[in-house]
Amino acid sequence: MKRSYTLLLAISTFALLLSFRQFDESVEMDRVVHNKSFGTGERVEYRVHYGFINAAEAKVEVSKAVSMINNRPCYRVNVIGRTVGAFDLISRVRDTWRSYIDTSAILPHMFERQIQENKYRKEETVFFNHSKDQAVSSVKEETKTYNVPNNIHDIISGYFFLRTINFDKVREGEIIEVPTFFDGEVYKLRVRYVGRDVIKTKFGKSKVIRLSPQIPSNKFFKGEEPMALWVSDDSNKIPLKAEVDLKIGSLEMDLKSYKGLKKDIAWF
Repeated sequence: MKRSYTLLLAISTFALLLSFRQFDESVEMDRVVHNKSFGTGERVEYRVHYGFINAAEAKVEVSKAVSMINNRPCYRVNVIGRTVGAFDLISRVRDTWRSYIDTSAILPHMFERQIQENKYRKEETVFFNHSKDQAVSSVKEETKTYNVPNNIHDIISGYFFLRTINFDKVREGEIIEVPTFFDGEVYKLRVRYVGRDVIKTKFGKSKVIRLSPQIPSNKFFKGEEPMALWVSDDSNKIPLKAEVDLKIGSLEMDLKSYKGLKKDIAWF
């Protein structure tokens, strides 16, 4: 997997429209997902560090206004990641990812990414046609259509869908699978529910749900479950802390700031 996917996974699970066009036909969706976890105006920022060295900053924000894509109301979610300090000199990253997520079905209608990693550049727009189970990807002047499973997600919408899950009904050790389309391929985003815990953050202590995302074998990560993710054990389910074991060491991500959550976090 490319470094851009690695960075987004660390950001998202611990990330102006390119063209404002729509499918000719409107999309009717029967699926309704009960969502008490997030809404418009949410903004969460993270600090990613390698030991004591700051490596990157990440921001996940839901726009205050609802967007219309495929004639459906959607949350517009931006995930922005950038390297800082010494890491910015070694491997400069300026990545922006965007997903338009149906407010009722919690499924994506459009996904965008604008990648700047050293000299590497890529801009892509993906439209999802859920009535036909297709993803239409446009890169520069090339457009490809892919057949995808029913209720397919992009990486960002998959993360937000996981936030709607009631973990009181999930057994410890159980693996949750979310079909995900990325870079022309379909993956199964697999996350194992480890259990509940309490962690300390700069804001205080918090009850958390511990998750372990399973990542396909690649040259960046160490082992099949190289990531530990702690999310708030409340209706928000936002990541408070993450640790990632890489072949070259470990990265940690900590909550830096937040606002606009559906419910206040109960620090103690």
